Amino acid sequence: MFQISAYETFQDGQVIFKEGANGDWIYVVDEGKIELSKQVEGRKVVIEILNPGDIFGEMAYIDKTPRSATATAVGTTVVGILDRDFFDKEFNKLSKDFQQMLKTVAFRLRKTTEMSLEAQKPPRE
Repeated sequence: MFQISAYETFQDGQVIFKEGANGDWIYVVDEGKIELSKQVEGRKVVIEILNPGDIFGEMAYIDKTPRSATATAVGTTVVGILDRDFFDKEFNKLSKDFQQMLKTVAFRLRKTTEMSLEAQKPPRE
């Protein structure tokens, strides 16, 4: 399914990437779980727990903006790193219009996630 260039093993609690970092790679969970979280007013908010077969890191890669969340291993976890050359070739085969559409979807998902987390903030007194 995915062209994997390498596998990396992470231990429980080890950070794969941090919110705000540059997004150079896309990952797929091979074994274990990944927690995606964000910092909201100084507290960690878990967005999702990913399982084997799930991909992550795609938004920052597609829309060329910093990582929108922190990815952390839950238990011993093995992730595959998608072959960047293969992904670039496949992405570049798409029409410019379709590439723009995917970038727009990534941007809107990022914006919706931010708005959703903003709505979860406790009211200020």
